[in-house]
Amino acid sequence: MEKTCIISFSARPGGNCASIAGEIQKYWQGRGEVTFFDFSALEITPCGRCGYECFVDRESCPYFSDPEFAICEAIAASDITYFVLPNYCDYPPANFFIFNERGQCYFQRHHELLEKYLSVRKKFIVVSNTGRENFTAAFRYHVPEGAEPDTLFLRAREFGRVSIRGDLLSSPEAVEAVRTFIAQ
Repeated sequence: MEKTCIISFSARPGGNCASIAGEIQKYWQGRGEVTFFDFSALEITPCGRCGYECFVDRESCPYFSDPEFAICEAIAASDITYFVLPNYCDYPPANFFIFNERGQCYFQRHHELLEKYLSVRKKFIVVSNTGRENFTAAFRYHVPEGAEPDTLFLRAREFGRVSIRGDLLSSPEAVEAVRTFIAQ
Protein backbone atom coordinates (compact mmCIF):
# COMPACT_ATOMS: atom_id res chain seq x y z
CA MET A 1 0.00 0.00 0.00
CA GLU A 2 1.48 3.32 -1.13
CA LYS A 3 1.95 6.18 1.36
CA THR A 4 1.57 9.65 -0.13
CA CYS A 5 2.28 12.97 1.54
CA ILE A 6 1.10 16.32 0.14
CA ILE A 7 2.11 19.75 1.42
CA SER A 8 0.56 22.98 0.14
CA PHE A 9 2.68 26.02 0.94
CA SER A 10 0.24 28.66 -0.28
CA ALA A 11 -1.03 31.21 2.21
CA ARG A 12 -4.28 31.53 0.29
CA PRO A 13 -7.01 29.03 1.13
CA GLY A 14 -9.08 27.91 -1.82
CA GLY A 15 -6.56 29.07 -4.42
CA ASN A 16 -4.69 27.23 -7.15
CA CYS A 17 -2.41 25.32 -4.78
CA ALA A 18 -5.39 24.05 -2.77
CA SER A 19 -7.06 22.88 -5.99
CA ILE A 20 -3.91 21.13 -7.14
CA ALA A 21 -3.48 19.45 -3.75
CA GLY A 22 -7.10 18.29 -4.00
CA GLU A 23 -6.42 16.83 -7.44
CA ILE A 24 -3.45 14.90 -6.04
CA GLN A 25 -5.59 13.63 -3.16
CA LYS A 26 -8.26 12.45 -5.61
CA TYR A 27 -5.68 10.58 -7.66
CA TRP A 28 -4.23 8.71 -4.65
CA GLN A 29 -7.56 8.09 -2.88
CA GLY A 30 -8.11 4.36 -2.62
CA ARG A 31 -4.53 3.60 -3.70
CA GLY A 32 -3.07 3.89 -0.25
CA GLU A 33 -2.65 6.21 2.70
CA VAL A 34 -2.72 9.95 1.94
CA THR A 35 -1.49 12.59 4.39
CA PHE A 36 -2.16 16.26 3.59
CA PHE A 37 -0.69 19.35 5.23
CA ASP A 38 -1.91 22.89 4.57
CA PHE A 39 1.21 24.62 5.85
CA SER A 40 -0.40 28.02 6.32
CA ALA A 41 -3.10 26.53 8.54
CA LEU A 42 -0.47 25.20 10.96
CA GLU A 43 1.19 27.09 13.80
CA ILE A 44 4.86 26.63 12.91
CA THR A 45 7.28 29.11 14.40
CA PRO A 46 10.08 30.32 12.11
CA CYS A 47 13.66 29.88 13.28
CA GLY A 48 14.79 32.65 15.55
CA ARG A 49 14.09 34.07 18.95
CA CYS A 50 16.17 31.29 20.47
CA GLY A 51 19.74 30.45 21.52
CA TYR A 52 20.35 27.81 18.81
CA GLU A 53 19.59 25.07 21.31
CA CYS A 54 18.87 22.67 18.43
CA PHE A 55 22.55 22.70 17.45
CA VAL A 56 23.35 21.01 20.77
CA ASP A 57 20.23 18.89 21.24
CA ARG A 58 17.31 19.05 18.81
CA GLU A 59 14.80 18.21 21.55
CA SER A 60 15.89 21.43 23.28
CA CYS A 61 14.45 23.56 20.47
CA PRO A 62 11.86 25.83 22.11
CA TYR A 63 9.49 25.00 19.22
CA PHE A 64 10.12 21.24 19.22
CA SER A 65 6.44 20.40 19.72
CA ASP A 66 5.01 22.40 16.81
CA PRO A 67 3.90 20.51 13.64
CA GLU A 68 7.23 20.85 11.74
CA PHE A 69 8.54 17.50 12.96
CA ALA A 70 5.24 15.78 12.12
CA ILE A 71 5.57 17.01 8.52
CA CYS A 72 9.18 15.84 8.26
CA GLU A 73 8.25 12.46 9.73
CA ALA A 74 5.30 12.07 7.36
CA ILE A 75 7.56 12.82 4.39
CA ALA A 76 10.21 10.37 5.59
CA ALA A 77 7.54 7.68 6.07
CA SER A 78 5.99 8.24 2.64
CA ASP A 79 6.72 6.57 -0.67
CA ILE A 80 6.11 9.81 -2.56
CA THR A 81 5.69 13.42 -1.47
CA TYR A 82 4.24 16.33 -3.42
CA PHE A 83 5.20 19.92 -2.64
CA VAL A 84 2.70 22.43 -4.07
CA LEU A 85 3.86 26.04 -4.13
CA PRO A 86 2.88 29.42 -5.54
CA ASN A 87 5.44 31.83 -6.91
CA TYR A 88 5.83 35.00 -4.87
CA CYS A 89 8.14 37.57 -6.50
CA ASP A 90 10.08 34.90 -8.43
CA TYR A 91 10.80 32.83 -5.29
CA PRO A 92 9.05 30.16 -3.25
CA PRO A 93 6.77 31.61 -0.55
CA ALA A 94 7.90 32.34 3.01
CA ASN A 95 6.09 29.21 4.23
CA PHE A 96 8.50 27.07 2.21
CA PHE A 97 11.52 28.87 3.66
CA ILE A 98 10.14 28.43 7.19
CA PHE A 99 9.80 24.71 6.46
CA ASN A 100 13.39 24.56 5.19
CA GLU A 101 14.84 26.46 8.14
CA ARG A 102 12.99 24.47 10.74
CA GLY A 103 13.95 21.22 9.03
CA GLN A 104 17.57 21.75 10.04
CA CYS A 105 16.53 21.13 13.65
CA TYR A 106 14.76 17.89 12.67
CA PHE A 107 17.90 16.51 11.01
CA GLN A 108 20.44 17.98 13.46
CA ARG A 109 22.91 15.22 14.41
CA HIS A 110 20.57 12.59 12.92
CA HIS A 111 22.08 11.70 9.55
CA GLU A 112 19.93 8.59 9.35
CA LEU A 113 16.81 10.80 9.31
CA LEU A 114 18.26 12.94 6.54
CA GLU A 115 19.17 9.87 4.47
CA LYS A 116 15.66 8.48 4.89
CA TYR A 117 14.11 11.86 4.00
CA LEU A 118 16.27 12.28 0.91
CA SER A 119 15.48 8.76 -0.31
CA VAL A 120 11.76 9.54 -0.58
CA ARG A 121 10.61 10.34 -4.10
CA LYS A 122 9.51 13.98 -4.30
CA LYS A 123 7.59 15.91 -6.93
CA PHE A 124 7.22 19.67 -6.95
CA ILE A 125 4.34 21.59 -8.54
CA VAL A 126 4.74 25.35 -8.88
CA VAL A 127 2.12 27.84 -10.01
CA SER A 128 4.35 30.39 -11.70
CA ASN A 129 4.43 32.72 -14.67
CA THR A 130 8.12 33.52 -14.20
CA GLY A 131 11.46 31.71 -13.99
CA ARG A 132 12.48 28.33 -12.64
CA GLU A 133 15.99 28.98 -11.35
CA ASN A 134 15.20 30.09 -7.81
CA PHE A 135 12.74 27.24 -7.30
CA THR A 136 15.04 24.57 -8.68
CA ALA A 137 17.85 25.77 -6.41
CA ALA A 138 15.58 25.67 -3.34
CA PHE A 139 14.23 22.21 -4.22
CA ARG A 140 17.71 20.67 -4.54
CA TYR A 141 17.93 20.55 -0.74
CA HIS A 142 15.12 17.99 -0.76
CA VAL A 143 16.54 15.48 -3.24
CA PRO A 144 19.73 13.39 -3.21
CA GLU A 145 22.91 15.22 -4.17
CA GLY A 146 23.34 15.38 -7.92
CA ALA A 147 19.65 14.70 -8.63
CA GLU A 148 17.48 17.29 -10.33
CA PRO A 149 14.09 18.01 -8.73
CA ASP A 150 11.09 16.58 -10.60
CA THR A 151 9.11 19.78 -11.13
CA LEU A 152 5.99 20.86 -13.00
CA PHE A 153 5.68 24.60 -13.61
CA LEU A 154 2.11 25.64 -14.35
CA ARG A 155 1.95 29.01 -16.06
CA ALA A 156 -1.62 30.23 -15.72
CA ARG A 157 -1.41 32.41 -18.80
CA GLU A 158 -0.55 29.34 -20.92
CA PHE A 159 -3.99 28.05 -19.97
CA GLY A 160 -5.75 31.36 -20.50
CA ARG A 161 -6.04 32.03 -16.76
CA VAL A 162 -4.81 34.64 -14.27
CA SER A 163 -3.04 33.08 -11.27
CA ILE A 164 -4.47 35.44 -8.66
CA ARG A 165 -8.03 34.37 -9.53
CA GLY A 166 -7.36 30.82 -8.33
CA ASP A 167 -9.13 29.29 -11.31
CA LEU A 168 -6.19 27.52 -12.96
CA LEU A 169 -7.82 24.10 -12.72
CA SER A 170 -10.94 25.37 -14.46
CA SER A 171 -8.86 24.72 -17.57
CA PRO A 172 -9.19 21.08 -18.70
CA GLU A 173 -5.67 21.31 -20.15
CA ALA A 174 -4.24 22.39 -16.78
CA VAL A 175 -6.05 19.53 -15.05
CA GLU A 176 -4.61 17.12 -17.60
CA ALA A 177 -1.09 18.51 -17.08
CA VAL A 178 -1.42 17.98 -13.31
CA ARG A 179 -2.88 14.48 -13.68
CA THR A 180 -0.16 13.44 -16.13
CA PHE A 181 2.55 14.72 -13.80
CA ILE A 182 1.02 12.98 -10.78
CA ALA A 183 0.81 9.65 -12.61
CA GLN A 184 4.42 9.66 -13.86
